[in-house]
Amino acid sequence: MVIWLIGLSGAGKTTVGQLLYRRLKPRHANLVFFDGDLLREVWGDNLGHTIEARRVNAHRISHMCRLLDRQDIHVVAAVLSGFSEWQTWNRANFTKYFEVFLDVPMDVLRERDTKSLYARAESGEIANVIGVDLPFPRPAGADLVISGADILATPSELAGQIEAQMAQRHGDKW
Repeated sequence: MVIWLIGLSGAGKTTVGQLLYRRLKPRHANLVFFDGDLLREVWGDNLGHTIEARRVNAHRISHMCRLLDRQDIHVVAAVLSGFSEWQTWNRANFTKYFEVFLDVPMDVLRERDTKSLYARAESGEIANVIGVDLPFPRPAGADLVISGADILATPSELAGQIEAQMAQRHGDKW
C-alpha cells in the first residue's frame, strides 16, 4: 500500500504524514515514511525546481515507491505531487494506492509560510514555486480530499480522518 499525501508547500503533508506513519507503524512493521524534501536531500538535490527537474523527481519518488511496494513494504509519502500523469501512473503501478489531497487555501498557506517560500516567490527573490509562478493542477482522482473547515483540524485529527477512510476502504489488512 502506498499512501500518497498531496498538497502545496505548507499544507501539512509532512506533519500529518509523520503522525499517520506513527499511528500505522505498530500494526504494519513494514511501513516507511517518505518526505519529498528529504528525498531531494538524499539524492543530492542537484536537480533544482524547474518543471523538468520536478518531473525527474516525481519519477524518482514514484519508482522508489513501486520498488518498495513490490517487496511488500508499505509507504506513507508526503509529496507536493504536481503532475496528474504520475498520480495516474501510481494508481496503475502500485498494488494498493490511497491518495489524499490536503486542499489548503493560499491565504492559509501564506500564513503558515515557515520557509518564507511564498513571500520570497511573490517578491521575485526566487522562482519556480508551485502555486505562485508554476501551476498546481488539483488532483482529479484523490481518494480523500480534506478541504474547507476540515483542513483547520489539528494534524492528529487529520491523520485520524485519513486512517478512518483507509480502514473503511481497505480494512486494516493491506
